[in-house]
Amino acid sequence: MAATYSDIHYKRIQLLKKTLVQIVLLFIAFVVFFPIMWMISQSLTPNSEVWDWPPQFIPQNPTLENYQTLFTRQDLAIGHWFMNSLFVSTITTILTLFITSLAAYSFARLRFPGRDVIFFILLSALVIPAQVTLIPIFLLMRDLKWLDTYHALIWPAMANVFAVFMLRQFFLGIPRELEEAAILDGATRFGIYWRIILPMSSSALTALAIFVFLGSWNDLFWPLIVLNRLEMRTLPVGLTVLSSAYYTREQSLVQAGAVIASVPVLIFYAFFQRQILKGITFTGMAGI
Repeated sequence: MAATYSDIHYKRIQLLKKTLVQIVLLFIAFVVFFPIMWMISQSLTPNSEVWDWPPQFIPQNPTLENYQTLFTRQDLAIGHWFMNSLFVSTITTILTLFITSLAAYSFARLRFPGRDVIFFILLSALVIPAQVTLIPIFLLMRDLKWLDTYHALIWPAMANVFAVFMLRQFFLGIPRELEEAAILDGATRFGIYWRIILPMSSSALTALAIFVFLGSWNDLFWPLIVLNRLEMRTLPVGLTVLSSAYYTREQSLVQAGAVIASVPVLIFYAFFQRQILKGITFTGMAGI
């Protein structure tokens, strides 16, 4: 049967809508990726050609000299900064998952006096701006003599109330019958937590791990306050110093440093894209 005029009109409208959506998505992709591609291009451009006009998106004389300079110049320690960020982010993620999951399991399953009151007080910390607790935590780190050490970066980051709340809500959805069966088999509370609860919460733990790692990796404000020594800086702090000292004289060097800082994050997103989307859906937000 021949298609009617209304069917043809409907298909044209749908095709037009699809085309418009694709054009908008292409434009958004261009807006997102252009700064990244420009950063890579500038990092491969000799410093003498950076300010040429008109600007060249593809370098006429591409070079890796800027990357070599970053790792060989005495007043820079980007290798140390990279390893510091990797170490701090990894340890913070592991310890945060372990401690907050223990706390969440306690609030979800254990019965003890004042449990709900303590949990409510804990939740109230979510409404306190981080700037309010900045000075007390700094003074605490100073009294503990943890300033300019890894301790000042790792331990405060583990006090993650949102992670406790998120995991508690997830643990509440796990059937109690599984735990009761394990208790009949002689399992301890920690055994139930370790062998039953954690394996069944892999999606929530993965989402939390991704957000904690990226949050720690990209954190600038707190490390900038508590770190002084050159070799103790994390990558975001080091790049800030690099940018303020060299941007006007050696912009290509700064862009090379930005590429080095961005590569792990881009790889992380490439490998864990699906888990990140699940995490955003699960938590209802893009970060914690």
